Amino acid sequence: MPNIKSAKKSLRQDVRKHESNLRTKNKMKKVIKGLNELVDKLEKSTGKIAEDDTKKIQECLISVYKTVDKAVKKGIVKKNTASRKKSKLAKKINALQNTKKQK
Repeated sequence: MPNIKSAKKSLRQDVRKHESNLRTKNKMKKVIKGLNELVDKLEKSTGKIAEDDTKKIQECLISVYKTVDKAVKKGIVKKNTASRKKSKLAKKINALQNTKKQK
């Protein structure tokens, strides 16, 4: 435990920032997981993708981009990590849409 007044304040600030960072990181993980589950569910379904599903996927993708970009802006995730995550999801969705269109 810190003894100096400024060190005590610094500790309080660090705890607060840590909790905020965890909230943002967990939200990002939750949104990405939700999109992955939606895509997996659609991969298992047969036939073409319905228009509603396409809209739902696009809305989820937009929310993923938004949360990931906010995490980058706050300095929680590095820029290249965010780009990799977004690219991976976009690639997965495009592959799903192309395979469903061919059927």
